Amino acid sequence: MIDIIMDSVIDSLKLIPFLFLTYLFMEALEHKTGSLARKRIRTAGKFGPVWGGLLGVIPQCGFSAAASSLYAGKVITVGTLLAVYMSTSDEMLPIMISNAVPVSVMLRILACKAGIAIFSGLMIEYVYVHVMKKREKDMDVHVLCEEEHCHCEHGIVKSAVVHTLKIFIYIFLISLALNIIIGLVGENTLAELFTGIPVMGEIIAALVGLIPNCASSVVITQLYLDQIIGAGAMMAGLLVNAGVGLLVLFRLNKNRKENLKIVGALYVLGVFWGVVIELLGIVF
Repeated sequence: MIDIIMDSVIDSLKLIPFLFLTYLFMEALEHKTGSLARKRIRTAGKFGPVWGGLLGVIPQCGFSAAASSLYAGKVITVGTLLAVYMSTSDEMLPIMISNAVPVSVMLRILACKAGIAIFSGLMIEYVYVHVMKKREKDMDVHVLCEEEHCHCEHGIVKSAVVHTLKIFIYIFLISLALNIIIGLVGENTLAELFTGIPVMGEIIAALVGLIPNCASSVVITQLYLDQIIGAGAMMAGLLVNAGVGLLVLFRLNKNRKENLKIVGALYVLGVFWGVVIELLGIVF
């Protein structure tokens, strides 16, 4: 047990410099592009899902939360909202960078997420408007005034330090838990839990991805990097990983039935695309 704890501590400590530099870059990018991205989403019109999918891959603080607020205020459509949710990657990118994952691999994953998000958003939009004959409600300015913030306004260095420490703790605890589980049951046995039964890996990963917390994307990314889950399960989990965006949606949008339908659609789409990726044998 002492060896497991020490290995987890050492492995996690090695990531701190890379995490800090990554978050510092992300904070600087957010301060420069955040407001422009939100404005582009607001004015996208029928091309909302396209812009939502493209801008969602940019590592920005609280982008899914902002999209939820815009949806609750009826500024963007449900297709655009889902495109943003499916495109955002939460903590995937910083963890992959800190683990020295090749840039080409990260770009392929981001491109795949963006492509799936755009296509899914456009399809949802078409079904909502042309098949179900639904019509978006008028804008509610009052809701927009309650937009959630991720407290990134306190300076990029301080925000980067806070993000780094928080994710370091998550990584350490998750690495410790995984090392203990692997030590007890074996890596092959754990991997078989996700791969032994068809589709089960995607179903479980998507359930984990729905947890509105940074830890969920950390778990999924770490399992993928440790080769315990495959590309399909990883993508299923990350496609549904909207982070705090789901919490903001339930807080601001008073139509609980509508919120549950959105979460249900997000989950089904995540599992579906994860299974497709696995069946096609796609690797990144």
